[in-house]
Amino acid sequence: MSGGRKAVFVDRDGTLNVNIDYLSDPAGYQLYPGAAEGLRLLREKGFLIIVVTNQSGIGRGLFDQKTLGRIHDRMKSDLAKGGASIDALYFCPHTPEDKCACRKPGTAMFERAIKEHGIDPERSFVIGDMRMDIEAGRKIGARTALVPEPRNRQKTLKEMEGWGFRPDFVGKDLLSAALWILDRSV
Repeated sequence: MSGGRKAVFVDRDGTLNVNIDYLSDPAGYQLYPGAAEGLRLLREKGFLIIVVTNQSGIGRGLFDQKTLGRIHDRMKSDLAKGGASIDALYFCPHTPEDKCACRKPGTAMFERAIKEHGIDPERSFVIGDMRMDIEAGRKIGARTALVPEPRNRQKTLKEMEGWGFRPDFVGKDLLSAALWILDRSV
């Protein structure tokens, strides 16, 4: 959609917040330092903020959508304390074995957001901590920023050598990616 709105698609676990495998208790949600500031700066420059997250814990029966909703309420509350907010949130409840179109690196969640919010992918960015985030971003034609999860940073950077493609930016956290985006956008 040429001429559409610009957006930043942000992964949740490992990018926006500390990745706790199959987080099922809102009390365990922990926003990364600088994450709210990064999103706030992007919003101030007119970017839509869209969270796009795989949540296979639902498909695995580890928690339900109501629990996920409470976790997302906590996320929004924590972001608001830092002066930030999101415009939309999309999640895939399926397991990898389901082979659905919405689970990243599939693009169905992104495509839905693009359609529902009038987003131009070529004016947009994807920030994530894993190959699947960067791959999805490339598929939709957005620029990409890899911010490896701190506990897996060296492993992810080593694996990146074999991906066959590179993110447009590699940074230490969401704030560094936001600053990179702001340097490139009009």
